[in-house]
Order: sequence, then structure tokens, then C-alpha cells
Amino acid sequence: MRDRINNELQESEEHGILTDVDMMTNEKWQAIIDNDASYNNQFFYAVKTTGIFCKPSCKSRIPKKENVLIFLNAELALRANFRPCKRCKPTNDRLPDSEWVALITEYINKNFIEKLTLETLANIAHGSPYHLHRTFKKIKGITPVEYIQQVRVNAAKEYLIHTNKAIADLAICVGMPNASYFITLFKKKTGHTPAQFRQMSKMEKM
Repeated sequence: MRDRINNELQESEEHGILTDVDMMTNEKWQAIIDNDASYNNQFFYAVKTTGIFCKPSCKSRIPKKENVLIFLNAELALRANFRPCKRCKPTNDRLPDSEWVALITEYINKNFIEKLTLETLANIAHGSPYHLHRTFKKIKGITPVEYIQQVRVNAAKEYLIHTNKAIADLAICVGMPNASYFITLFKKKTGHTPAQFRQMSKMEKM
């Protein structure tokens, strides 16, 4: 992403436009931590792990400093392929629900082994748990929790087919350290226990 940003900036500089991605300073970081509205429109900050950018005053969870990029204006953040936060609306436009859900879906796909709750996702996606639940279900047809379960079960299938990992170890690898819950969920979603699924896969290969 940094290469893409640098290319965009170089092109703009050639046209005589001041578009440098500003460096993070202690002052800016403090403004982000304090949700200081007096810094709004002086700079915007984007979070690399979520693909979202915000005003300094945004009330969302404080990101890790190393994941933050600073932009002088919203246009630069948009050109670097970041999307406006649904909570603080840095462009004063509303992010389409489909794009918002796509960002959340991408985050789940990449981080399903972590402990993911509706509250966690809402913080990351800069929205309320209720709105996230309702909007996600409207777009995807299933709830965020059901989608997380689906991703984890699909990952477990791959492990069962392609590795000899013990069921308990495999459960940890897909973000469900409680083996008995994992087995119960897997059977509910597939109709088979993990052991049965693995055996069936082996039989199909023969």
C-alpha cells in the first residue's frame, strides 16, 4: 500500500499540488487519543488494518500507533484506497452499506483466528454493534457471528483434509480453543464430526 501511496503523491507533486503524507507527530497522536475536534480538517488518520480513515475527533477505539497513516486531506486518503469512517464521516458523505460490510468481511477473513465478538468488530469498523449486526445481515443474509463460524468451519475443513493435526490443535488454529464447542459447531454446520469428516475425505481420495 505504501508504494501505491508514494506513486500517487509523486504524480500529484509533478502537477504542483502539495499532497505529501504528513509524518505522525506527538501532537497529532495526542489529538487522536483525545478525540480532539479542534484538529478536524487539519489532518485525517487512516488505519492500515481496517482500510478506514477518520477525523481526529472520531470516538472509535484508538488504533495501534504503528498501523496509523496521517493524511493532509480526505482526498489523499481516498486516493490511497482508504474508505471513510461510518461513525465520524470524514468526507461528510455516508459510506455505502455494501462497502462497509465488505471491509468487515475482509477483516474477518484475515483475522478469524482472533477472538472476534460483535463488540470487537463494531469498534474496528467504527459503528455500533446493533447497526453492524443489522446491516451485515441485510447485505450478507447472515449475521456477523454466523459468518465468522462459517469461515472457521471452512478453514477447519482444509486442515482436516490436508493435515494430520489433532482435533484440539486444529480447533485452536481456526480461532476456537474450546475443542468440545468446536466439535459441536462443526457437526451442526456440516452434519459430521471433524473426525468423521476427515475419515470421509480420506475415503474419497482412495
